[in-house]
Order: sequence, then C-alpha cells, then structure tokens
Amino acid sequence: METHDALLASITPDTGETRTILDPATGEPVGEAPVHSVQDLEAAIAAAAAAQPAWAALGHDARSAALLKAADAVERSAEELARLLSREQGKPLNGPNARFEVGACAAWLRVAAGTPLDPETVVDDGETRAELHYRPIGVVGAIGPWNWPMMITVWQIAPALRMGNAVVVKPSEYTPLSVLALAKVLNEELPEGLLTVVSGGRDVGARLAEHPAIGKVMFTGSTATGRAIIKSSADTVKRLTLELGGNDAGIVLPDADPKAIAEGLFWGAFINTGQTCAALKRLYVHDSLYEAVCEELTKVAAAMPMGNGLDENNVLGPLQNRQQYDIVARLVEAARDSGARILLGGNPDTDQPGHFYPATLVADIDNGNPLVAEEQFGPALPIIRYGTVDEAVTMANALDVGLGASVWSPDPARAREVAVRLVAGTVWINKHGAVDPRIPFGGAKQSGYGLEFGVEGLKALGVPQVING
Repeated sequence: METHDALLASITPDTGETRTILDPATGEPVGEAPVHSVQDLEAAIAAAAAAQPAWAALGHDARSAALLKAADAVERSAEELARLLSREQGKPLNGPNARFEVGACAAWLRVAAGTPLDPETVVDDGETRAELHYRPIGVVGAIGPWNWPMMITVWQIAPALRMGNAVVVKPSEYTPLSVLALAKVLNEELPEGLLTVVSGGRDVGARLAEHPAIGKVMFTGSTATGRAIIKSSADTVKRLTLELGGNDAGIVLPDADPKAIAEGLFWGAFINTGQTCAALKRLYVHDSLYEAVCEELTKVAAAMPMGNGLDENNVLGPLQNRQQYDIVARLVEAARDSGARILLGGNPDTDQPGHFYPATLVADIDNGNPLVAEEQFGPALPIIRYGTVDEAVTMANALDVGLGASVWSPDPARAREVAVRLVAGTVWINKHGAVDPRIPFGGAKQSGYGLEFGVEGLKALGVPQVING
C-alpha cells in the first residue's frame, strides 16, 4: 500500500453514509468521504466549545509552539498529502500545484505562529492610559473551497487557532478527503476537539453559518454563497471574513517587454489551471505591443504540458469538476461565436477521460464579451486591446468585483501611478496572485471584506478589547 493510500485509509469511515470521490483526471474512484449530518455538526461545535477555554488559557507562546509542531507534522506527511490532493483536486504534483500547496500549509502555520501581536498603547498622556488587546472569539466556522482546499483551510484555521479559538471546518463537497487528511495530520499536535472537519452538504454549511455558538465565519468561495452567509449570520451578528469571487485585470503598459513578462503573465493566469480566485482573468495590452504579447504568451502556453497530476512531467491538470468545465467551454464558445481570434486551445478532446480543457488564449475580443465580463475560473484568458491608459483603467474598474489586479512595466514608479487608480484589494506590479503570509490580503467591492494574513489577519480572529485606566 502506498503511503498516501495509508493516509486515505485512516480517514475512511468504518460506519455511516459515505460518498465516492472521483479523480477529475481519470474518473476513477479516489476514496470514500463521510457524509456528515447536522447532528454531527452539533457534536463538533459542542466539542469545540468545550475544548476552547483551555486552549485560550495557554497563551500565545504555547499556542504558537503547538502550531509549529503542527507545521512539522505537515512536512512529515507532505508527500502523501500532495499525492492525495493531486488525485482528488486534479492539480499536478509539480509546478505551483500540489507539493507547492502542501508546502504553503506549513509556511502559513509558521508565520501565524511567529507573527507578534502585542497589546497596543493607544493613549498614555499621564492622565489617561488605554491599551488595545485582542481576545479569543470562541468557536470559528471555516467554510472552504475546492480549488486550494488544503492551503485555504490553513489560511482560515492557523490564525484562528493562534488567537485562542477552536475551529469547525466545512470543506467543499468536491474535495473533502484532502481537508480531512490535513486535519488528521494537524490533530497529531492539537488538543482533542479543538479542530474538527464536518464533511457534509449544504444543510451543514447553512447551519454552521447561522449557529448561535459560532462567533465568526470565514468563507472563501462564490459571491452568491457569500451573500447567503451574510444573510444567515445576521440574526446572531457574527463576525465575517469573506473572500469571494474575483475577475482580476492585468494592464500591460506600453513600455513593457513582451518576452520578459510572458512567463509571469502565463502563471498569473494559469496557476492551478486557472482555478484561483486571485488569478489574472482579463489582460489589457496596449496597441503598440499587442501582437508581440500575444505571440510571446502563446509560445509559453504552448510549451506547458497538461495531463494527469501524478505524472511528474505535467504542470497543468484538469478542471476539478464538470460544472466548472462546462462554464469554461461555454465562455470560450461565446468568444468564438463573437468573432474573437483563438490563439491557442479552445479545442478540448472530448474522447479522453477527465475534465481536461486545454490552455486557451483568446485575442481581438470585446470588453463586454462574456469571457471577459464573467469569471471563467479556468484555463482561458481573454486579451483585450487598449489605446490609452485611461481607457485600460476604466475597463479594468468596470466590474463589480475587485479582488486583485496587476500592472506590468519596467518602470516601477509609472506602474504605481496606474496601480493606485485600480479598485482592488491587492495590486501587484510585474506579477499576479503572489500572496504572502506576512502581507494582508482581502477584496474590494463584491469580492468580499475582511483581511487575512499578517498582523491584520490575526486581529480579524480576535475581539478587540480596550483596557482604559
């Protein structure tokens, strides 16, 4: 038995209802996931509430030490976690994919453990002294997505645990095995009951969002689901951190070098085969270098091998599920029907198994085309021509989302002048989607609210308390 099969066997339930999870690259079974009920959720929340006070009483140093040990445990199990992730989610082992994701889990745990958060003296003038502290919330509900199931779960649970909270996780129904396996590894170093994964359906997610014992919900996923969580959390006035849909724009300025930026543009758009909230999804290129950028980007994309994630040669994989495949296919066909120019791809092999859609580049496309205006969340990038920077900024800001954006230029000062005009939570310069556990991350407009990562991310998992006197 391979090591990842041993880990999989350890999370396979002996009793109760299960659901078969299929490999999106082959259609073959990966394993059996438990189908937890609302009653299971209630038990998990009760256990979390019972475990949380003692965890909070340990203090920051002891909690951080436990998180560092949890990071060590992730690294000990890194290869088996990566192989299970590749089979369930579809992403290849190599490139910025499965092994990268597992490594990021350890990195985020370590940064959450090591980021200082001392009481802040707000006023101390000889007459008044006021300090700002952050106390534990209690029990945090974490609802995660299927695109980066392990990494985004750690983004949620690491700061929550560091700040003295217990966590109940509801993973995506598409990728429960990865999250269950990750939690099993983390729980080797955590007190019992503190971290529980409840692998259920929408009824479980809805109850988690409204449950009176949940003090905060962290959610990464669609804007539509985010709105539903906002509504269901209202009666108990829960704190929320929402990282919702994005349709990130990138602007290539006229002074850019097409060949120098081509690989960065490719990975900005096609990381995780385009299945990333903060991926580059609309590329605006100045008239003067439009054809050159199209040519260089096509060369890079054509050289990237796509296939089964367990093949060490591949760096692009399938779409994780058929629903997402159909969205990408529909949007590319809408572009083709409109007369847009398909530079690469757009011709899936429907005879092969799995949800493979080829890396696709689309040029000469109108800014209002569905492939531009809707979030494709897959391996299809529209490239839009512009004449003036003002025009590019207007088009980039026209949508109701604003998670990330990027500006591409060899002149950093000029790039920053454009960056400050873009309405997005993060604007990268000469890169896209490069998140860092030390740097706050969050969205603008309908891409959500609240910050993750760094000191601000820790504060978001605490209740501010002022000691005045």
